[in-house]
Order: sequence, then structure tokens, then C-alpha cells
Amino acid sequence: MIAPPDRTPLPRTFFDRPVLDVAPDLLGRILVRTTPDGPIALRLTEVEAYDGPNDPGSHAYRGPTARNAVMFGPPGHVYVYFTYGMWHCMNLVCGPEGRASGILLRAGEVVEGVELARKRRASARNDKELAKGPARLATALEVDRALDGTDACASGETPLRMLAGTPVPAGQVRSGPRTGVAGEGGSGERHPWRYWVADDPTVSPYRAHTPRRRQS
Repeated sequence: MIAPPDRTPLPRTFFDRPVLDVAPDLLGRILVRTTPDGPIALRLTEVEAYDGPNDPGSHAYRGPTARNAVMFGPPGHVYVYFTYGMWHCMNLVCGPEGRASGILLRAGEVVEGVELARKRRASARNDKELAKGPARLATALEVDRALDGTDACASGETPLRMLAGTPVPAGQVRSGPRTGVAGEGGSGERHPWRYWVADDPTVSPYRAHTPRRRQS
């Protein structure tokens, strides 16, 4: 018999570590989005790491701005950005305060609140596509810039919370180039910082870099 996922909230210390340690460890963890209509829970299956000032692909590479200020704050907070004038993407800040490293949540499996996610993602051909890609994930979970700065480790009520879930065994974790990141930050050899669960159908397809943005 398979044990149910651990619903214990992840502590801030989980995120207060180097980004390349936290990123693969997020796979199999559960993100819960509390909405007025009910909760939506997502098992993470794909993420990407961004190493702040040491990473040309990161939004924080050139220092703090009004847009990326949350990345320079305490770990365990949510950084949401708007891209292409129509999509939101969600990240989790990690490492010590001021370090500005973060992890883009690229894909996952909706394990609770499927009907709510379907309403948000009416164009999805099946449930495996509900959160298959960072913009789809944010849409399925009703995440937008209003949630930028949310503390996912808060002890009280919070619209976004990370739970322990069931960590993915190391043998099932794969890594490779980040998706759609242009320039020096998109080098697969230097930045194989996309992590995913092997053979999971909710993982998004890889796309080579294009000259349009940094953090994808």
C-alpha cells in the first residue's frame, strides 16, 4: 500500500539553501492554492533554477528593481511575473535573504480541485495538460501579480502554501538545459538547471532558447 502524501507544511529552512539543492528537492512536493471557490493542489513535476547575480538568465542578474524585489527578500516567498502581455509565471525564492535566487515552477499534476483547474484551463485537452508549462500552471492555480510576495511558509492563513508531499527518489530525477532562455544564461552546458520527474506525462516539452527573454 502506497502511503498518502505528507501534508506537513514545508518550513522556511527548506528554502534557505542553495538553489541547486532546493530545485530537485521540490519535485513531488505539493503546492496548495486556496481560492474563494476551494483549494487546488498541485504535485510538482518540473522546475527550473535561477541563481540570481551569478546567472545571466535570472531576472535578478542586474540587481533589484520594483519588479523583482521579492527575489531579494526572505526565502519561501512567491515571485510572480507577467510575460508577453498575457501570461503569469510563478517562482519560489530560496537561499539567504538578499541572494535573489529562485525556482520557476514549470509543471505539475493537479491532485485536488481538478474541476476548478479545468474551469481555468478550458482549452486543456486532458487533465495532464492542466499545468503542463509555467503559464498553464499559473492559470490553473489562479496565480497573478496580486500574489507576488506571498509567504508560502506562513504559519497562518495564506493563499499559497508548500507541503512536504512525497519527494521524488534521486533515480527518477532528470536534469537538462533550461527551456526558452536566450543568450549566455541559456547555455545547456553551463546551466543544466531544469529538473523533472522521469517519464511523467505532465512535464512540458523542451524548447531551445529564443532571443526574447531571460527567465522563462
